[in-house]
Amino acid sequence: MDYFKKILRFARPYRLFAYFNIFSNIFYALFSTLAMISLFPMLAVLFKQTEPVYQKPIWKGFSQAKDYLMEYLNYFVTLRSEDAGEGNALMLMVVLVITMFFLKNVFGYLAMYFITFLRNGVLKDLRNALYKKTVELPISYYSEKRKGDTIARITTDVLEIQHSFLSILELIVREPLTILFTILAMVSISPKLTLFVFIFLPLSGFLISLIGKSLKRKSDKVQKEQGQFLSILEETLGGLRVIKAFNAETRFISIFKNSTKRFYTFSNSLLNRQNLASPTSEFFGIAAIGVILWYGGQMVLVEQSLQPELFITYMGLAYQILTPAKAISKASYGVKKGNAAAERVLEILETENPISEIENPVVKTDFNQEIELKNISFKYEDEYILKNFDLTVPKGSTVALVGQSGSGKSTIANLVTRFYDVNEGDITIDGINIKDLSKKSLRGLMGLVTQDSILFNDTVKNNIGLGKENASEEEIMEAAKIANAHDFIMELPQGYETNIGDSGNKLSGGQKQRLSIARAVLKNPPIMILDEATSALDTESERLVQDALEKMMKNRTSIVIAHRLSTIQNANTIVVLNKGEIVEQGTHEQLLSKKGTYNKLVEMQSLG
Repeated sequence: MDYFKKILRFARPYRLFAYFNIFSNIFYALFSTLAMISLFPMLAVLFKQTEPVYQKPIWKGFSQAKDYLMEYLNYFVTLRSEDAGEGNALMLMVVLVITMFFLKNVFGYLAMYFITFLRNGVLKDLRNALYKKTVELPISYYSEKRKGDTIARITTDVLEIQHSFLSILELIVREPLTILFTILAMVSISPKLTLFVFIFLPLSGFLISLIGKSLKRKSDKVQKEQGQFLSILEETLGGLRVIKAFNAETRFISIFKNSTKRFYTFSNSLLNRQNLASPTSEFFGIAAIGVILWYGGQMVLVEQSLQPELFITYMGLAYQILTPAKAISKASYGVKKGNAAAERVLEILETENPISEIENPVVKTDFNQEIELKNISFKYEDEYILKNFDLTVPKGSTVALVGQSGSGKSTIANLVTRFYDVNEGDITIDGINIKDLSKKSLRGLMGLVTQDSILFNDTVKNNIGLGKENASEEEIMEAAKIANAHDFIMELPQGYETNIGDSGNKLSGGQKQRLSIARAVLKNPPIMILDEATSALDTESERLVQDALEKMMKNRTSIVIAHRLSTIQNANTIVVLNKGEIVEQGTHEQLLSKKGTYNKLVEMQSLG
């Protein structure tokens, strides 16, 4: 029920629809019972069981309601029969039955109509909250989790909540009230027979509940496996080129088949257990009806303490209890399935974001002095990537970070942008700790160009326009010209309106990188971080991109992570890293003259 309460908070904005639903369900339950009771006067007229009554009966309170209704029926039929014949009285009884069933169905439809807005509203808001949380959580969260599992939670798990948890909202009022009104009607017809019936119902209810015990566990397995094969699919689509190049199709098909086979087994087990619910509850219900037929038949035929038409009406009421009872038992299984889905959804929603903001953070819009990394240490898991690291980047200077793979270069970019937080030490901008700045204003000061050009399945214009909200076409074109991208964009089929495909796969590596640079240029930040921006390019593309980067870095503070040393010879300071520590620092010429680590790196790249 804790999960149910947490999910229900998403229903608050739609509570008006809930009130209308409850109102409609009350009348649905009332007219469901009255529809069955209205069969009795029709049967009484049909079987000529009415006795002539010429004086209108007097109401003497609820304790004698049954006698009053019987007498009033006889009085009404007597008047109608004398005026227009028994056929006319029967016709009126049939109209009464049809009216009751019509009103029942009208209110049934209205109840479903209002609950639809509530269910779909909760579904929408739940997905929006999950997506917002997905975007807000730090990058480190997704290095530990499978992306496919997150996708499964936002899609199938949320749908499961809608089908199971939220369907209960339809039953909370309607089914219990239908049962209550029906029982009251049954008691008014025959308290003795009703008492006999309810000796058997708890027994059948207990037997039905045994089936649902393991449903949550089985449902959890199904949903986890669904996340597993969605992850495999997502990885396959992302790495299709590598899979084909290494003839690994058979291996990945086998991995996917094993996952779907497990899903098949878990789903069969879950659905077969779930499918057992309906026939089991129906069987026990019919068994109860059989017992009523036997005992009620004794009262009609042997004891003659119950009228036949009342007994037929009673049987209709008793059978009517089965439908809401089955719905409630089915809903209890739904709760168990919904619990597993809600647990997985709430796990994301309730995950604490370790990259948090202080209360009333500083909003900084300019950069005046320096970026300083003071004695910082950082580890992703157990081993420190950076140890007691110090670095100062003055305003307007270009600082290049070089070193072998794994030396901690990209980690510095991740820490300065606060994608991760340092374990020890401080990073400050103009003397203000970046933990005291709002994340939005911190990242607003920085432009980022990475080795992998992250582009989206959209137009060239919208990909560049991501750098600045509501940028004009002139600003986008100017940024593209600075990035040496304008000429190739104009050669595309629709120019700036050309869709570049998934991850920009319609463009070459150099073209994608120049779009990334154009995006950073459009943002026009005072601090630029370039993470191996030219390492994946051919010579011609590198020349164009390097030219674009040099234009962009003019009058800016830049932190450049470089693999190709030819690209950073003009940097104000080159910092040489080895296993998270600074081993050398200086200009290109100073470091060459030392004949140390930097000189060796240059000689290895044949640039000396």
